[in-house]
Amino acid sequence: MTETTAHLLSLPYPAELAPGARSAVTTCLRIDPAEKVTLITDRVTEPIAAALAAQLAERGCPWNVFVLEDLAPRPLVDMPAAVLADMETSQVSIFAVQVQANELRSRMQMTDVVNRRHMRHAHMVNITQEIMCQGMRADFDLVDRLSQKVLERVRKATRIRATTTAGTNITAEMNPGYKWFKTSGIISAEKWGNLPGGECFTSPGEVNGTFVVDGVVGDWLCARYGLLAATPLTIEIAGNRIVSCASVNKQLEADFWAYTHTDENSDRVGEFAIGTNLGVERVIGNILQDEKFPGIHIAFGNPYGEHTGAPWRSGTHIDVVGLGFNIWLESGAGAEQVTEQIMRDGRFLIAA
Repeated sequence: MTETTAHLLSLPYPAELAPGARSAVTTCLRIDPAEKVTLITDRVTEPIAAALAAQLAERGCPWNVFVLEDLAPRPLVDMPAAVLADMETSQVSIFAVQVQANELRSRMQMTDVVNRRHMRHAHMVNITQEIMCQGMRADFDLVDRLSQKVLERVRKATRIRATTTAGTNITAEMNPGYKWFKTSGIISAEKWGNLPGGECFTSPGEVNGTFVVDGVVGDWLCARYGLLAATPLTIEIAGNRIVSCASVNKQLEADFWAYTHTDENSDRVGEFAIGTNLGVERVIGNILQDEKFPGIHIAFGNPYGEHTGAPWRSGTHIDVVGLGFNIWLESGAGAEQVTEQIMRDGRFLIAA
């Protein structure tokens, strides 16, 4: 047993974290005692990592833990070599870390290993004790059933329309060559997933219209700006790219514009997703959980092409979440066009 492992196993943690940690290890990742696990955490997240470690120890599987600050200065330029090397001999990995600005490159290095080796990977970016007691306590079997029903419908759609009373009015043309995925919290080797889970996503063909972000924005901007109900960000999209953005919070506006103009595809809609976690009842100002809130979120930048099939790439990826959606799925054309509404005022019209 390493010194880091011994430290984590001896660290006290709040008892209320145990159910969420147990859900992660047994329900979501279904870790077998014969499988090796790489657990990656940081100083701030140690209590949650301790709860996860206790579950791994109880499971009886071999595992190694790495605390990022022990290996490299933060913010990370690259994922530490020791972490990547350990992942090469693991079947499962868990990333429970509070991320810092400009660390996306290091996380992409990690998920490159996950994708190449087809590992089951739980991405718990900016996980908090609040999320462990909310989204991580969802009935993930129920979330999985709803996600499957949504997935079956959206895979047939050629167009998705969405509106909100806040002013969102977008149309997304689907690309039949791109794949849809569900990350319902039940994680498979096919696609690593965030925990808490609960979404169906793809890379769209083309999105046009207005998206009003009255929920939250992602990456490091989420921690800085929190809930946006009082200072929503309005994004105009044409030909799948940002045309303009506006908010009464001019610093938010400037930071978002700068982030989405980092490289040539940072302003391009890379992800189109529908949140399906019925255990998430409100946005809390943390993108890890808030993007699973029932409704639509989109992301600008990296389209996860290794999964969706989109042939382009970006070094950035930022999600934006709106509230209270009406969603219609359209398939066919002309006299054979079929329209189905699957959400009204933020509530699914599909029984799980």
